[in-house]
Amino acid sequence: MTAPLLEVSRLDVSFSATAPPAVRNVSFSIAPGEVLGLVGESGSGKSATALAILRLLPPQARVNGEIRFGGQDLGPLGAEAMRSIRGRRIAMIFQEPMTALNPVMRVGDQVAEAVLVHGGPSSVVGRWSSAKARAWNRAVEMLDLVRIPDAARRARAYPHQHSGGQRQRVMIAMALMNRPELLIADEPTTALDVTIQAEILALLAELREKFGLAMLFISHDLAVVSQVAHRVAVMYAGSIVEMAATAELFRGPMHPYTRGLLASVPTLRTDRAKPLPAIEGTVPTVVNMPPGCAFEPRCGLRVDDCARELPGLVEVAPGHLARCPVTIRTP
Repeated sequence: MTAPLLEVSRLDVSFSATAPPAVRNVSFSIAPGEVLGLVGESGSGKSATALAILRLLPPQARVNGEIRFGGQDLGPLGAEAMRSIRGRRIAMIFQEPMTALNPVMRVGDQVAEAVLVHGGPSSVVGRWSSAKARAWNRAVEMLDLVRIPDAARRARAYPHQHSGGQRQRVMIAMALMNRPELLIADEPTTALDVTIQAEILALLAELREKFGLAMLFISHDLAVVSQVAHRVAVMYAGSIVEMAATAELFRGPMHPYTRGLLASVPTLRTDRAKPLPAIEGTVPTVVNMPPGCAFEPRCGLRVDDCARELPGLVEVAPGHLARCPVTIRTP
């Protein structure tokens, strides 16, 4: 069996020393070349988990647990060692390209910077100028690879002079400049229309095959995740409540939250004369998190044990984990 590229074990994330954890007891792994979809509604802890992996959380945040990449524990690494991994071996496509891109820098310079930062400038001015020229040429090639038309000219434009789909392609080009082993894509199709979304997903699939990338694909859209992921982990209120191979999860969800999410997705067989099923209630806040299962107040299958303690992730079938003792006993 291939060793995991990324292993996250018992991850807890709090945003201050006194705050309760916003991410609780999260564990998962990603194999080389695999795509893991991390799905859940806004505020479930998906982005916080990704930022914890890259150590990009605010200074006051507290992270517990173990994050191993390529067999190396990232926790003890200093800032400089972590910078050598971030952007070179692990890259990230951020959720909103208009805020992630520098508005006063040409997009070509921003893409080229990814190479220059990790290549390191030479102390000799002539060599540094040559390195900048090579990095610029590589940036243009990468912009062309992500199918930005007339890449040499568009590289000299600023972010606001590109469409939303083009800005997302710039972010993809920047993330892949150093041929990383793992790509974290945080809602890479948010705010794009359906046609552009399909183009971005096809592009990511093509580039993943071309470069042999592993990917953590974060989304709240189950339909999108079903198209790109080999496995899916469902998050609710900071915890993973179910994880399985994509086909298995969509065919036989075991957690009531996953079942509720899938029931609310319209299909060709949906009766348009009836309203879509909805999950009653609201997600608990971090400060009002119940001691047991966070979904218990909204769950129609709850029993007394659900309110007492957080159920563990139990393997209900090979590779299929669920955090619900009720549905595990009565599938």
